[in-house]
Amino acid sequence: MTLTTFVRKNSFRNLRRSILTVLSIGFSLLLLTLMMAIWRNFYMSKGTEESALRLVTRHKVSLTFSMPSFYREKIRAIPGVAVVVPQNWFGGVYKDDKSKNFFAQFGTDPDEFFKVYKDWKIPEDQIVAWQRDRAGAVIDSKKAEEFGWKVGQKVIITGTIFPTNLELTIRGIFTAPRPTQALYYNQKYVEEAVPYMKGQQGFYTILANSPEDVQRIGPAIDEMFRNSPQPTRTETEAAFQLGFLAMLGNVKAFILSICGAVVFAILLVSANTMAMSIRERTREVALLKTLGFTRGTVLSLFVGEAVVLSLVGGILGSLVALGLGFGAAQAGGFAGALQVKVSTMLVAWVVAALVGFISAIIPSYNASRLGIVEGLRHIG
Repeated sequence: MTLTTFVRKNSFRNLRRSILTVLSIGFSLLLLTLMMAIWRNFYMSKGTEESALRLVTRHKVSLTFSMPSFYREKIRAIPGVAVVVPQNWFGGVYKDDKSKNFFAQFGTDPDEFFKVYKDWKIPEDQIVAWQRDRAGAVIDSKKAEEFGWKVGQKVIITGTIFPTNLELTIRGIFTAPRPTQALYYNQKYVEEAVPYMKGQQGFYTILANSPEDVQRIGPAIDEMFRNSPQPTRTETEAAFQLGFLAMLGNVKAFILSICGAVVFAILLVSANTMAMSIRERTREVALLKTLGFTRGTVLSLFVGEAVVLSLVGGILGSLVALGLGFGAAQAGGFAGALQVKVSTMLVAWVVAALVGFISAIIPSYNASRLGIVEGLRHIG
């Protein structure tokens, strides 16, 4: 019997305890993997090359404050700006107020919208049809699939912020690199129904000519409107999206605290399991030494058992997280942040192996120092 086989067999010698340990570690690693996936997708994802060229200008105080429509032409005149489109949040509901029927709806300019979002795929004829229909709209493919919407279908969105409803016709279905779960319509539709919305925009999305221009455009826009009644804040598209998370509180601290608690819980579970296993095998340790096993070999055997148990639990948990992340990615929106990458799984496995090693090193070291006579006399 090789040492590897010895470790494998002894890892599951107490089958019930080993299974419970693996399940406990697996659940913890499931949670840890999902938290790391959220961190990676929100704070480390670079997006597409086109998204890196987009900036968003909003009111400096809050998104709830609007800006004048003439800002668009002033922004367009800044060197390095390729296209500017306005966007306004509508905030209506479809059918009823159930959570699944609440999704993002934005008023915008159909003539230039897809000039800014070049990485969003949609047939050219659908873009033209949207531009020709004042009451037309385009919808994210995932949301259209969820509702069963088709091109040409009539849709009514009940207004909750503005005193009007959107009676729209789906003219196009687009596919974004990441599902947006959003619908876009012609802003003039609402402006005609709600007079006080004329000349007001919620925020502007800007496409820069190059990555170098991105660094210059933001400060130039904010400086231009610094002393105006409606000062601005311009940031990259990724930073703008993270701003929504900030409304929920300190998300970074929350994720880090969850990850810390999970790792600590795994350590407790693994350390308790290994301490019990080694204590029950005191006489076995003495017998191994009698047969010629060195202190280093005994230490390696027990540490190896802990690492094997932790890795099995880690692999199990991360695979479940991979499945959950795949389902979340299909849903899109913020749920898409749960999508698990292979690199995230590998990090989870490394954490599991380290936890197994750390939890077993002290009891294994103590067992390796046990004298033969003392071990054979042990009763317990």
